Amino acid sequence: MVKEFITKFKRAISVLLLLAFILVQIPVLINVYMYEFSTKYFLTIEELNDYSFDCVLVLGAGVWGDSPSHMLEERLNKGVEVYNTGCTNRILMSGDHGRTDYDEVNVMKDFAIDNGAVAEEVFMDHAGFSTYESMYRAKEIFQVKKVVIVTQKYHLYRAVYDARKLGLEAYGVEADGQYNYSLPVRSYNNIREAMARCKDFVWCFFKPEPTYLGDAIPISSSGVLTDDK
Repeated sequence: MVKEFITKFKRAISVLLLLAFILVQIPVLINVYMYEFSTKYFLTIEELNDYSFDCVLVLGAGVWGDSPSHMLEERLNKGVEVYNTGCTNRILMSGDHGRTDYDEVNVMKDFAIDNGAVAEEVFMDHAGFSTYESMYRAKEIFQVKKVVIVTQKYHLYRAVYDARKLGLEAYGVEADGQYNYSLPVRSYNNIREAMARCKDFVWCFFKPEPTYLGDAIPISSSGVLTDDK
């Protein structure tokens, strides 16, 4: 009787270990797949001369009052640099403006204008609450078809993946190099991003609508239509 119990117990442990192994491997495989899928669409500034885009899409990050965080500043500087290559004459700033006391996109637009962008050519997506929602709204609200996305490399894999799975012809340009982030910050960002890739993998399969949709504001029109000040 005891021998039979031990045999069954060992089998149960083996099954549980196998299930645990599979559960651990699934996120790893999703991350590897997303790397492989997106990397081939990464471009350098020099390669942009061979392309033409509806817009450059800069993804939001934290702001400190009326100033961009270091991470957002990197994205904005690279976004303006992409815009200045002439591969597009539109910038779409997509970020979080879900509260009156927190506003990423106006900070982003002001930064671009202060650095030479034409106000009418800079659009704001006030409801870009996540990477997935930014891509969904770029296609449905701003009617973007071909886009170059700017964000840090660790984030660019997911951004390009989301965009392409939602039907955009998307490419990416890395916004790294301006600041040297500490090891704890880099580790936190990478762990958080690895989990976010798994979440977006599921979202891109089922394609739920974003928090807000609304009337179309074609990227070919004027960015003044998105102003709220």
